[in-house]
Amino acid sequence: TTALPWLQMELEALRSIYEGDLCFRELSPVSFQYRIGESGDPKAFLIEVSWPETYPQTAPVISMDAFFNNTISAAIKQSILDKLMVEVEANLGTAMTYTLFEYAKDNKEVFMENQPVNTVTSVSNNIATGTPDVPASKKKEKKEQLSKTQKRKLADKTDNKGELPRGWNWVDVIK
Repeated sequence: TTALPWLQMELEALRSIYEGDLCFRELSPVSFQYRIGESGDPKAFLIEVSWPETYPQTAPVISMDAFFNNTISAAIKQSILDKLMVEVEANLGTAMTYTLFEYAKDNKEVFMENQPVNTVTSVSNNIATGTPDVPASKKKEKKEQLSKTQKRKLADKTDNKGELPRGWNWVDVIK
């Protein structure tokens, strides 16, 4: 029960530090996720930190099992977890969740440097997951709404088939 105020203080600190940060997610008052890197970045990864009852005297549970990390090889995940555990050992007895997230952010490139397969894997995953998204992309092709004036201007520029006249984008060399 002595660790409870500690946890409350660290929880409030995390909430205030990461307020508005889209990379941070509070899964529960003792479990947090942080995305290192932008969501489109092939070298981005997600770290999940959970506090056991005896935290911070004992190490938090660090996981990289999130679906977001599926493109990362098991060896790279283990390497990242090993490096984070070294950081945990150095910070035992203190509030360390923020330190772990920042350490991972600062060392993202080093953590992911041996992940050349990642770009290939993520491309193949995108292709596999991209196929079901075809109907969604068709919806996006919906034409934007034009005002009557915009339609008139467009009609003036184009022929009756809606095509621009030949040479509309030619550059006048003589000028």
